[in-house]
Amino acid sequence: MATLIRSKLSNVATSVSNKSQAKVSGMFARMGFQAATDEEAVGFAHCDDLDLEHRQGLQMDILKSEPSEEGAEPPVEGDFHYQRDGSGPLPPSGSKEQGMCSEFGGGQDKPKITAWEAGWNVTNAIQGMFVLGLPYAILHGGYLGLFLIIFAAVVCCYTGKILIACLYEENEDGEIVRVRDSYVDIANACCSPRFPKLGGRIVNVAQIIELVMTCILYVVVSGNLMYNSFPSLPVSQKSWSIIATAALLPCAFLKNLKAVSKFSLLCTLAHFVINILVIAYCLSRARDWAWEKVKFYIDVKKFPISIGIIVFSYTSQIFLPSLEGNMQKPKEFHCMMNWTHIAACVLKGLFALVAYLTWADETKEVITDNLPSTIRAVVNIFLVAKALLSYPLPFFAAVEVLEKSLFQEGSRTFLPNCYGGDGRLKPWGLTLRCALVVFTLLMAIYVPHFALLMGLTGSLTGAGLCFLLPSLFHLKLLWRKLLWHHVFFDAAIFLIGGICSVSGFVHSLEGLIEAYRTNSED
Repeated sequence: MATLIRSKLSNVATSVSNKSQAKVSGMFARMGFQAATDEEAVGFAHCDDLDLEHRQGLQMDILKSEPSEEGAEPPVEGDFHYQRDGSGPLPPSGSKEQGMCSEFGGGQDKPKITAWEAGWNVTNAIQGMFVLGLPYAILHGGYLGLFLIIFAAVVCCYTGKILIACLYEENEDGEIVRVRDSYVDIANACCSPRFPKLGGRIVNVAQIIELVMTCILYVVVSGNLMYNSFPSLPVSQKSWSIIATAALLPCAFLKNLKAVSKFSLLCTLAHFVINILVIAYCLSRARDWAWEKVKFYIDVKKFPISIGIIVFSYTSQIFLPSLEGNMQKPKEFHCMMNWTHIAACVLKGLFALVAYLTWADETKEVITDNLPSTIRAVVNIFLVAKALLSYPLPFFAAVEVLEKSLFQEGSRTFLPNCYGGDGRLKPWGLTLRCALVVFTLLMAIYVPHFALLMGLTGSLTGAGLCFLLPSLFHLKLLWRKLLWHHVFFDAAIFLIGGICSVSGFVHSLEGLIEAYRTNSED
């Protein structure tokens, strides 16, 4: 009898151990690496939302399975107790659960990424085409705008680190163990036990807003660039936006991003080439630079909008938990964050400064519109191609998050499942996707102001996800173990971020309302 009891206890212990390993390894096995663009960071963020459902499914599968063999291998040593060899079970092939994550490198045979590869992802996330609006921020901020570019880089680097720190806790043996997997998990942990789901819902809403606004910005910038590239044609900016949206309607039929992601790396490389061309042109006019135009004064009414523009250009926190969990050596995460943000700060500062010195008070919302007509059309066409090819990535991520939260979570959904029993999208589900594309068009038509929209998004979701929430979560989860200067930094960032967020949001909204009234009168 005693032997039987010991045998059962041993089997239970082995099953629990393997269950823990399978939950984690199964999750990370689904996440691989692909040279990502700034918008492909959206894929990492979306993986976070799919992790919870996948882990719950794994629990049910393991409970139904037979106990594992005795003598199972322990977790890989020195890796925060995480099994990263892809030994865990995966969702069935072709299932919706694999979804977007499989397109971003999922698969059991995919190696984990190095610090350099992770740095490439972060660099592309914070060095995207939205840096084209930074010279406009210098126009209204002068030297203070340059300081803000440096300050935002330092703060975003710090909040990215403390956000990752919130994923880990000490166990009973004093070892650092990763107990959370995503931004949503951190938010839910902060709101537990009274409101265990509230934090995750807030993060998801902020993520959806940022993704949809990113899609709108792509339509706005496409219409703007085409209109300024061919001013002699009898086609308005709104008409160009409609043409661009017509080319984007097939996005509603997307089942995965495999075809689109093949072009993403080429688009990113083309964008870096365009930045170099703009800087080269500006350097060729160095003798005419208007240094006297760069002053320490600020436009009180428009500078808060510049704050949102600069903050939005640094947003990457939403996908950092997935990226760090996919690194071969997570201990190198801090070093990677340091050099990526230093590089971004230097490049953004130089780009914004030399562009503003070249055109001074004539600096436009999208800096390529200032280029001579001989090269403007070529550069803008490349940028439009990049914008159109980048649009499906945030669009698909937003659609997947909405479908998971509203249509595919069993009894918790508000609406019936938009997929049939064979996995095909129902007609009314396709209609909703098309409606989302049309919604981005309508917003781009009625609010065709790139800088104002970018400032509004950066002030609302960018400041929240990059400044406010990471500092708040860090204080809430780890305040007992923090040194006094960490508490001071977190509190200061939360206060400054809150002021910048409210001020930038109010002024951006006022600017949009004023611009809308002006357009209505015209």
